[in-house]
Amino acid sequence: MTQDQHETPLSNTGGVSSGREQSGAALPRQRRGVLLGVNVDHVATIRQARHTRYPDPVQAGLIAASAGADSITVHLREDRRHIQQDDVWALKRSLQIPLNLEMAVIPEMIALALQARPEKVCLVPERREELTTEGGLDVLGHFDAVADACGRLGAAGIEVSLFIEPDLAQIEAAHRAGAPVIELHTGTYADAEDAQSRQSQLARLAEAGEAAAGMGLIVNAGHGLNLGNVVPVAKFEWLHELNIGHSLVADALFVGLKQAIRDMLNVLEEAVSV
Repeated sequence: MTQDQHETPLSNTGGVSSGREQSGAALPRQRRGVLLGVNVDHVATIRQARHTRYPDPVQAGLIAASAGADSITVHLREDRRHIQQDDVWALKRSLQIPLNLEMAVIPEMIALALQARPEKVCLVPERREELTTEGGLDVLGHFDAVADACGRLGAAGIEVSLFIEPDLAQIEAAHRAGAPVIELHTGTYADAEDAQSRQSQLARLAEAGEAAAGMGLIVNAGHGLNLGNVVPVAKFEWLHELNIGHSLVADALFVGLKQAIRDMLNVLEEAVSV
């Protein structure tokens, strides 16, 4: 029996147990180094596969918070393939840790974010035919729209980050656009097929992160990270937060969501302690 079976299953009841899962409050802990944002999109993917009411991404967010997650991330895509608009409202009402809303740079989503007021918004590229986000936002190519979004969201008290490639020109553009935070795309590193390619991508991330931190930007990272590849990234001194989702939901099938998150937190803590 898994840890989550002792507490709260991701069930079709729509309810949550009493205690920390219900409040969404994080467990008290002493941890230095990298923060962990947990993406619960793929809890919703399972739900939408059969258009049921379960498993509930809100319940997953509460369990993640009780396990020690520092924030909860959801990507409200234009095609609504997993997270739905109601999920965003429910998470905002329920969580006592920050909600990070990933979204495209389009008027519909800007208006929604200004209405929902998540603590954080991460602007990402989006194509309907992609399985998942396939690369970083082209800030240079869409500079005016990105800068306008940064200004409007920032004026509403929402922290704005830009999901971009570890590319100096894009980082400089993000800085000029007024984004206080960037999230470096780690997918190319995660998908590298051999050690040489992996080291090359790691060096690219290192250079980009140092440059961004030197500009005064807060630097996050994410995409494709799991227990087997996260440590080299977590060791970067400039790194503020990692956003991880798919691998945590996958691991949760075998050990439960709370344990999957605690396992990742332990690895992150060990990475910065050596």
